[in-house]
Amino acid sequence: MTATSSRAARGSGFWSSTRTKHMIPIAFVTYSLAYLDRSNYSIGSAGGMADDLNMSSGMDALVAASFFLGYFFFQIPGTIYAERRSARRLVAYSTIAWGVLAAVQGLLHSPTWLVVVRFLLGVVEGAVMPSMVMLLGRWFTQRERGRANTFLILGNPVTVMWLSAVSGLIIEATSWREMFIIEGLPAVVWGLLCLKLIKDHPAEAGWLPDSERAELDAELAKEPTVAVARTAEYRKVLSSRPVLILAAQYFCWSIGVYGFVFWLPSIIKEASGQGIGATGLLSAVPYLFASIAMLVNSQLSDRSGKRRLAIWPWLVVAALALYGSYLAHSSFAMSFVLLIVAGLCLYAPYGPYFALVADQAPKNVSGAAIALVNSFGALGSFVGTYLVGWIRGSSMGDMGAFAVMAIGTLISAALMAFVRRPSELETPAAKLGEQHAT
Repeated sequence: MTATSSRAARGSGFWSSTRTKHMIPIAFVTYSLAYLDRSNYSIGSAGGMADDLNMSSGMDALVAASFFLGYFFFQIPGTIYAERRSARRLVAYSTIAWGVLAAVQGLLHSPTWLVVVRFLLGVVEGAVMPSMVMLLGRWFTQRERGRANTFLILGNPVTVMWLSAVSGLIIEATSWREMFIIEGLPAVVWGLLCLKLIKDHPAEAGWLPDSERAELDAELAKEPTVAVARTAEYRKVLSSRPVLILAAQYFCWSIGVYGFVFWLPSIIKEASGQGIGATGLLSAVPYLFASIAMLVNSQLSDRSGKRRLAIWPWLVVAALALYGSYLAHSSFAMSFVLLIVAGLCLYAPYGPYFALVADQAPKNVSGAAIALVNSFGALGSFVGTYLVGWIRGSSMGDMGAFAVMAIGTLISAALMAFVRRPSELETPAAKLGEQHAT
């Protein structure tokens, strides 16, 4: 093995590779815009939309959560299209469509139409995240995917960090309507650029040096794969024990994450007594620490290869910090510190987690496995967003809301004990491939 290929095998060439310099910014910006246009609702709601449209706490929660129903139903069909035809086209056209729908929210006066538009927003965003994870699997080796996925998903906390601050200031300067319009239009422009920037396979990229392409092909060829009929393999992967456990685990994790994301501004606004501008700035702080934690944890995970250990301990701490934040509500400073801890621990495992999910299936159908897991995450997001918002408006108040987020997160940590390491799956997979090949 040459020195160059040895570096690639260890993943040490990740930072200097042409692939990283080209693909990672594209992945980051794409997911950032997706997250902007789904999550700025939380700032809009806290910034006067719920009052202007006379929405009850239940309707406010339903509008926020309706996004995730569309997101749930269309992930697997969209991802199969991306695998069989073109991830490039799916990502580009979806990005354009969600930019238009996000801007339309600022023109509506009916909560019912908001539910419809946010459902459609979920539909067009649904397949983008799993398609991007699948796409990165074609461009990065197994030892690099924890970091590659982290930079994709890093668009989540980084975007919420700045959108919390910027959106609050936009609302103060104009209104929540202008905020939706201003923040929806960049996705339309980016979607058009994606048609030129994204390539489905390294072989199609004229900007990739021949030596790096050959090195990548050689490394990817060494990774386990299974040569079976596509329909049979989709069925096998989507019904496999590890993938189903991970789907249940991500469902519970998402209850905590999206209960936190969508109602954090409202929680902080009520607890601190600040205006929407200051609330936005305070809401950004947990995501700053979350971004740092994601980078550190993914680096450690890629070095050790111990994916599960990079997931469940963080979730246990997140659950304790979430409920601890409620118990400390008499002191806003202490409660806020615990919210920061909860936020960084909820986000830190994302990169290693999706690397683990992708490793549960052969590369040619890994996108479907990711889509199934992410679909159940979307269902958990719906439950978390709606339930936390509804409970906060009921007699249970913040005590019940924080309990729901904490319990969901704690169950998700416990379920990781039932997920086998990918290395434990390689021999059966190889044997299955041999049986079908003969």
